[in-house]
Amino acid sequence: MTVPRILGIDPGLRVTGFGVIEKHGNQLLYLASGCIKSNDKESLPERIKTLFAGISEVIATYQPNQAAVEKVFVNVNPQSTLLLGQARGAALSALVHADLPVSEYTALQVKQAVVGHGKAAKEQVQDMVIRLLALPGAPTADAADALACAIAHAHGGQGLGALATAGFRVRGGRLLR
Repeated sequence: MTVPRILGIDPGLRVTGFGVIEKHGNQLLYLASGCIKSNDKESLPERIKTLFAGISEVIATYQPNQAAVEKVFVNVNPQSTLLLGQARGAALSALVHADLPVSEYTALQVKQAVVGHGKAAKEQVQDMVIRLLALPGAPTADAADALACAIAHAHGGQGLGALATAGFRVRGGRLLR
């Protein structure tokens, strides 16, 4: 049986967070995390290339066999949403190019899986990531979000995340179709 090695991605055009964990039964093992940064002064195609290359390098280095990516939320600013979508496209392209199965989770699903409620603050998510992975210190906010996405997949890939994509939803602790 293959040990799940999960690459979590928190996409962003300026900074894309990544986190790699393994799941051994009910235990989660931290392997790596960090950020891939693009230069604001470069053209959009060059920035997309940087993100694609950075994620490809992470994949080559850590050899994950699954990937989890946070879904884009709609910003008030349509231009920001479009740019975020393009960064997310670069991330998805790198993952698919490496033949990784990709699962997608909303921020609400990630927070629900990691903290226990979907309205959790970023600091609460970061604290739970530290606890769940027994980290000696706090990762950057973007890396913590990527690790949280990987944790959500490890804990909820067969639970909330799979239910949401199957057309189910949870309300008040009850499963609804």
